[in-house]
Amino acid sequence: MRRGIAATALVAALGVTLAACGSDSDSNGGGTQGSGELSGTVTWWDTSTVGSEDKVFKKIAEGFTKKHPKVTVKYVNVPFGEAQNKFKNAAQSGSGAPDVIRSEVAWTPEFADLGYLAPLDGTAALKDKDDFLKQAAASTQYNGKTYAVPQVIDSMGIFYNKKIFKDAGVQVPKNIDELKTVSATIKQKTGKTGLYLRGDDAYWFLSFLYGEGGNLVDAEQKKITIGDESGVKAFRTVKDLVDSKAAITDATNGWDNMQAAFKDGKVAMMINGPWAVADTLAGKEFADKANLGIAPVPAGSAGQGAPQGGHNLAVYAGSKNLDASYAFAEYMTSAETQRQVAKELSLLPTRQSVFIKPDVASNEMITFFKPVVDKAVERPWIPEGGSLFEPVKVEYTKVLTGQTTPDAGAKAVADAYRKLLKDWK
Repeated sequence: MRRGIAATALVAALGVTLAACGSDSDSNGGGTQGSGELSGTVTWWDTSTVGSEDKVFKKIAEGFTKKHPKVTVKYVNVPFGEAQNKFKNAAQSGSGAPDVIRSEVAWTPEFADLGYLAPLDGTAALKDKDDFLKQAAASTQYNGKTYAVPQVIDSMGIFYNKKIFKDAGVQVPKNIDELKTVSATIKQKTGKTGLYLRGDDAYWFLSFLYGEGGNLVDAEQKKITIGDESGVKAFRTVKDLVDSKAAITDATNGWDNMQAAFKDGKVAMMINGPWAVADTLAGKEFADKANLGIAPVPAGSAGQGAPQGGHNLAVYAGSKNLDASYAFAEYMTSAETQRQVAKELSLLPTRQSVFIKPDVASNEMITFFKPVVDKAVERPWIPEGGSLFEPVKVEYTKVLTGQTTPDAGAKAVADAYRKLLKDWK
C-alpha cells in the first residue's frame, strides 16, 4: 500500500480506544437511539504504515468521536500482510471481525463475493458518490452493487536521491536501458548502488509486466496471460537488472531493507508510491525535503506501465452497529478528511473536488502522481484478484535470487492461475 503497502512493519497490532469524554456506551450494539443520534462502538482495522501514516489516521478517527460523542472508535492497526487472511478468518468464524476494514482494492471484490461485506448503496457511507474518481470507484463494485468507499488511490514511480544524481552527473532514466546506464555511472562515480528493487512483493513486479505490454490475466476474455511472451520478458527484465548489478534485491524484509537503504543514502533509487513519501522524508538523506525526486517508472519495450492501487473502506456485513459504521466510513472518506490526509501524508484523494483545493493542487508529490494514476493500468476486479499476487510473489523472488529462470517462473505462475481460475483459458 501498497499502501499501506508497508506490509512488514515489525510491530504488534495496536488496539487503541478513542472515546470522547462522557461516552456512555461500551457496547457494540445500540447503533442509533430513538432521536437518531449514533451510539455504540465501531472497531476499525487500519493497515497503514506504522510510525507515519497510522498517527494521522488515528488522529482523524478521534475527530469522528467529536462529531458523535456517543460513539467509541476502537482503532486497531493490523499489518498489511496479515490483514486479508485475518479478516477472512474472523468473518468466517463470526467472531472478532472489525466493523470497518481498510481494504486493499483487490480485496474488496473477494470479500464481497464471500458475503463478508455490507452493500453500501443507499446508505450514509456513499455521500456525494458522484465526486469519486471513476477508476477509484471501479474497485468498489461487485455484481452491480457497491461494497466499499474509495479512501486513497495510488500508483508507482521512481524515487531518487537528487544529490547522488548530481554527484554522478546523471539524469533520471526514462527507460530500462537508461536505468542500467545510469546505475553503472552512479556506481563508478559515487560507489553507491543505482536501484533497490524490492524482491518480496508482487506489486513491485507489475510496472515491469505492464511495461512489456503484459498483464496477469485478461478478465474480459477470461484468459490467463502471465505466461505469454510479455510475462517472460518482464521476468527477464528484472533478472537482468540484478545480474547487471544495476539493482540489488532481497528475498525477505523487502520493505524495511529498501526503505533503510534509500533513506540512508546507500542506493540512489527505489520504486515506490505515495504511501512511502512520509516515511521516506523521515530519513537522514531527506532532512532537506527538496532532495527527494520522483519520476515515472522507466519504460519497458512496450512503454511506461504503472499499476493502479489504493485502499477502500468496507463495512463488515455482520457488524452489530451498521449505522455508525456507515457514518464512520463516510467521515473517513469525506472531502474534508481526504484534504487533511493529502496535506499531511501526500496521499492521493479519491474525490475529484479535493484535487482542486489550493493546498492539494500545490503539493508536489500529488501533482506528480495524479497524471500517473490517471494513466495507470487497472487490475482485474474479480474475486480472485487478491489471490493472483501470491504465485507472482513466489516466482518473482525465485527469479530475482536465481532459484528459477524467467521462462520457468512465468510458466509456474500461469500453472498456478489455472488451478485458481478453473474455467479460464
